[in-house]
Amino acid sequence: MKNKFGFILVKPQLGENIGACARSMKNFGFKKLNIVSPKFVFPNRKAKTTSVGAYDIIRTTKVFDNTYDAISEFDIIISLSARRRDINKKHITFKNFFEILRKKKNSNIGFMFGPEASGLSNQDVSLSNFILQIPTSKKFKSLNLSHSVTIICYEIFKYLNKNLFLKRGKEIKVASKGKVISLINHLVILLERKDFFIPKEKRQSMLTNINNLIYRLEPNDKELRILASIISSLSKNNH
Repeated sequence: MKNKFGFILVKPQLGENIGACARSMKNFGFKKLNIVSPKFVFPNRKAKTTSVGAYDIIRTTKVFDNTYDAISEFDIIISLSARRRDINKKHITFKNFFEILRKKKNSNIGFMFGPEASGLSNQDVSLSNFILQIPTSKKFKSLNLSHSVTIICYEIFKYLNKNLFLKRGKEIKVASKGKVISLINHLVILLERKDFFIPKEKRQSMLTNINNLIYRLEPNDKELRILASIISSLSKNNH
């Protein structure tokens, strides 16, 4: 990818959230993590435990005393906020965000997240270029820190790897109509032997319903053989 992405956690309060953030970052191919003034000695045991296989990200995480230094290596900063800020800063949607990625292909982009309890301060937000709000239910907008990071990682990954999301599973050839007709004919013969089509005046409508049911299934050859075997087995007399 031409864009280079990083994540800045300002004054995180829980080590396990940082570990979970690191894990999500690694899931989607990201590794740059900066932390500003964590509320505990970093790294701690909880951060290591929840990072699971992403402890390499924890080991290379940079810790800063202030937000200015933590964002200095980035060209564009996008603040994440659960609420709309009444400040002179452009609020963007994910559609706008993808446009930025497209237009700023060679930019280093940092995503800034605030403390779990309060979110980013207006002072921190003032250092960003844009504010991005993850759409949520109006009744409960607050997202866990690691969940927010996961969503951003996923959305970037999806944008940069469109082909992975367009691939379909291997298509299995549907059985020909001739084979389906043979199966239905076989079924009808067996049903007639059992006097299924009673009263006779309803025979045609019953056949139509059987056709509707089986033709709608679009079975492949293997499924059709299994269905034929089941029908034949049920027609046999048990002694």
